Amino acid sequence: MQTPSLELKGSSFTLSVLHINSIDLEKVAKELDSKLAIAPQFFIGAPLVVNLSSISDSSFNLAALKDLLTSRQLVIVGITAAINTLTEQAKTLGLAIIKSGKQTQSQPQLPKTTKLVKQNVRSGQQIYAKNGDLVVIGTVGNGAEVIADGSIHIYGTLRGKAMAGASGDKHAVIIAKTMEAELVSIAGQYWLTDNIQANSTTKSGCIRLEGESLTIESLPL
Repeated sequence: MQTPSLELKGSSFTLSVLHINSIDLEKVAKELDSKLAIAPQFFIGAPLVVNLSSISDSSFNLAALKDLLTSRQLVIVGITAAINTLTEQAKTLGLAIIKSGKQTQSQPQLPKTTKLVKQNVRSGQQIYAKNGDLVVIGTVGNGAEVIADGSIHIYGTLRGKAMAGASGDKHAVIIAKTMEAELVSIAGQYWLTDNIQANSTTKSGCIRLEGESLTIESLPL
């Protein structure tokens, strides 16, 4: 049987959501540039959905916002939570309209799993635990990335990047025997090395979300 030239299949991907809370694009640009200067590798090239729930002005220039974001090498795949006039603007700009909402009981809940890695994760490597937790028995080196939809446990030194709750789980945590990370993130909220050092007094730690802010607790590891 001849293989078809294309197939349409369902899948799921992690998308970051950028909330725009001001119609002042100069202010948006200034704050965006500040964030990009701190952690460009965390944003550039990553697919983004723009949340416009805070914008009620129908004259808001969505095309100018798109140009602003794409000029910073941000990949805009669509908008969400926009008023009707902005939704129509988005359609003319070729942006997808993404509807968000709570899952209904009819949608099956996938079983949670745990991915176990018994080795060091070296620079340039990326390990992703889909729909579950990630346990690393070893060191996560500088330039390495560990990502999980659930929590991340590192029984060694975390020097690279750790992103837990990648699909939005705000209850996820990051635990490391020695916390020297370049970047940690839970459900999109992130800290860099300076933030971790400023909030921690011990080498081992558990990072979690408290409201919308990250917090770290020392552990007797």
